[in-house]
Amino acid sequence: MGEYNEYRKSWIKRETPIAKRTRAAKVFRILHKENPESKTALHFKTPMQLLAAVILSAQSTDKKVNEITDGHLFKKYKTPKDFARANPKTFEKEISQLGLYKSKAKAILTSASMIQQKFGGKLPRTMESMLTLRGVARKTANIVLWNAYGVIAGIAVDTHARRLAQRLGFTDQDDPKKIEKDLMALVPQKKLWPKVNTLLVDLGRSTCIAQSPKCAQCPLNKLCPSSRV
Repeated sequence: MGEYNEYRKSWIKRETPIAKRTRAAKVFRILHKENPESKTALHFKTPMQLLAAVILSAQSTDKKVNEITDGHLFKKYKTPKDFARANPKTFEKEISQLGLYKSKAKAILTSASMIQQKFGGKLPRTMESMLTLRGVARKTANIVLWNAYGVIAGIAVDTHARRLAQRLGFTDQDDPKKIEKDLMALVPQKKLWPKVNTLLVDLGRSTCIAQSPKCAQCPLNKLCPSSRV
């Protein structure tokens, strides 16, 4: 691990900004060619359902979240009003198969009530307003704004995006906000920002997994400093 970190850091240090932007462009061009239909795996029909699904997905798999939301949850809850009227104890039981279900229930129901009271019952369309909701940080806000409204405010940095951005040598930061800033600088075309997260997430799930990444099978192995360690 020490050898890997030193090699990655030396790569980042010696690579010029222009070279890094050029490499980033190649990386995302390849990923998009490999997976042109990349999109969020979470199922939803309304903006509020998407917000709930993203909150539920923290430290849980999208597959498990979809099982719960498709199975019963989203048949019962569709709008902020539906969620705001939910009985907290009942809602906790309905999502109890997921980790951190009590804190997730509180975040979702509190946010729904705030949307009802402060935003006229409609999920807000700006990053500033989204960040006032309980349990919503930039990652969640970016995913919801883009997938619900087509609003591009930044690049969502979740566990997969964080890991891959570091392995690819695109950042030496650990703070998601700083990683997002680094990625936005590397991908100057704002219209491409929403794709960055989903492309990295898909690669992170299939190939660049947390333990024992499949570097030999990765389409980016010639462009990634981590594949050479």
